[in-house]
Amino acid sequence: MATTDRQATTLALAHALSAAERGLAVIPLSRTKLPALRSPHRDDLLSTTGEAGAVTSTGPRCHGECGRLGHGVYDASSDPARIRELFAAAPWATGYGIACGLPPHHLIGIDLDTKSGTDSSSALRELALRHLFTIPETVVVLTPSGGRHLWLTGPPDVVVPNSAGRLAPGIDIRGAGGYLVGPGSRTDHGLYGAAPATAHLAPAPCPPALLRLLLPPPRTNHPTPTSTGQHGQGLVQFVLAAHEGQRNTRLFWAACRAYENDIGPALVDPLVEAALGTGLSEREARATIASAARMTGRRP
Repeated sequence: MATTDRQATTLALAHALSAAERGLAVIPLSRTKLPALRSPHRDDLLSTTGEAGAVTSTGPRCHGECGRLGHGVYDASSDPARIRELFAAAPWATGYGIACGLPPHHLIGIDLDTKSGTDSSSALRELALRHLFTIPETVVVLTPSGGRHLWLTGPPDVVVPNSAGRLAPGIDIRGAGGYLVGPGSRTDHGLYGAAPATAHLAPAPCPPALLRLLLPPPRTNHPTPTSTGQHGQGLVQFVLAAHEGQRNTRLFWAACRAYENDIGPALVDPLVEAALGTGLSEREARATIASAARMTGRRP
């Protein structure tokens, strides 16, 4: 590996450890901005080619339950020893990603892109005027292409999904299960860096009016099925597989999906039981499920 790459890896690790000191969970990234560690299951899963060449796997996806490295954002950690382990396994890494949606910050990334030829900054200002919110002073990361990443924080019991262009052309959202390229990362396109006037700031809370725009609209009601079926069992297993730091987020996500599919009331007790198995208290679990019911327009 070239000396410049070794230096980039050393700097990326230093920046990643600094981010971890602020409570941010990180993973090593390659120069392509993708997770540096390949999945340990890439040769294990059977795949078939569907319509339009889409590849679909026939087995359940592992999110790190196997204990090996290479699960992308699910490897993210703020533990210095774990971060050094991740970078040691990926000595070609020249950057790092910051996982969104995890405590304590529950980070939401607003990616204002310039590559699409649209003025995403103006689009965000128009949204702010139309929906009566103000973007607070917060961390801003400048991208090599001239774009900007705004860091905001969300409520602990709300799961913001990832999206591309849904809010407005050129505006991508990084939420639960997504990550932002951290300042100090070097990619094929150049260096990411914090805007000087914002480097000392903590991520600011997301304005409530903007948060409502980031959440998917509730689905229309469908006839209630007589059984929770395999989908319900899958949601329970999703909660059971949660690691510390993911428990509330996974439970909220699973409860939202349950209520959207009209199996929420039938799945409350199984979800609470699964949450208890991960270490949450019954009070925390029922409060999170109730928040999911309110967010989807259902009664808990």
